[in-house]
Amino acid sequence: MKNAVALIAVAGIASVAAAQNFSLTVVPSATEVAEGGTFTLSVYGDSDQGSHLLGGEFSMSSGSALVDSMAWSNAAWSAFNTDNGYAGNGDYNSVIFGQLVIPGIFPPAPGSENGALIGTFQVNLAAAGTGVIDFQLNAGAGDFTLQTVDSVTGDLYDDRNGQLSLGSTRVTVTPAPSALALLGLGGIAAGRRRR
Repeated sequence: MKNAVALIAVAGIASVAAAQNFSLTVVPSATEVAEGGTFTLSVYGDSDQGSHLLGGEFSMSSGSALVDSMAWSNAAWSAFNTDNGYAGNGDYNSVIFGQLVIPGIFPPAPGSENGALIGTFQVNLAAAGTGVIDFQLNAGAGDFTLQTVDSVTGDLYDDRNGQLSLGSTRVTVTPAPSALALLGLGGIAAGRRRR
């Protein structure tokens, strides 16, 4: 009986060690932005396998008419990129990013370590309209969403053989300061009329 418990315990440790976790996280430059304003959404990639980000594909969705336009800028380390553009209503078509790595010949680019910035979306809000925008990263349509490489061995790892977590974030669009000033003046004027 003791041997069976020991085997189960060892098997449990082995399965935990073999787990491959990949994640894309999105971080806004601000969580409250005035209507007509601009902010960025930074996308980071991470994994518990490999040492550097190699490449991948993802898209962004929000379905919000509060977004006027979006533009993608890849991180400096990402040399091979495809930007399929803004789709409207706060949705962005696929972004493909990557670099060429051949250990001993082409090492991973500085700044591409696991946990590094993949790139940023610049988001321009509509001139009028307030509310909440929920942004969601979505898996790529290709073979994998995130791939990493071990800088010493050249071994490749991707989310096809592991768990993929896709981040989301919320941004609140508030009235523009000029609109608030007009509301305040209107309140003062209404208060004076009543006296």
